[in-house]
Amino acid sequence: MASIVAQIMLLDIVFSLDSVITAVGMVAHLEIMVIAVVVAILVMLAFAAPIGEFVEHHPSIKIHALSFLVMIGMLLVAEGTGQHFERGYVYFAMIFSLGIELLNMRYRAHQASVSEG
Repeated sequence: MASIVAQIMLLDIVFSLDSVITAVGMVAHLEIMVIAVVVAILVMLAFAAPIGEFVEHHPSIKIHALSFLVMIGMLLVAEGTGQHFERGYVYFAMIFSLGIELLNMRYRAHQASVSEG
């Protein structure tokens, strides 16, 4: 459990730094950006434990999250080389995959309750 929370915190730090670097170049009021980043980090920390417990209970969600990160990374690398991909297709694939996984989780829970009772 502690390792999952540590992983989430490490990813939050990496993505927060990336967001800060991007935002500093886009915002006229740096104070607002600092406040937004601090609030975002606090929200992520508040939800890290419940999300960590959920992921620990459902390991297939961890695989989905890691595959989403790989997909986004590949998209960023491809766009860095000049290729363009419609984000809608990527988001649709992610939402569709997550929807299928949620249906599988619901089915497995139903099967477990039927076999117990």
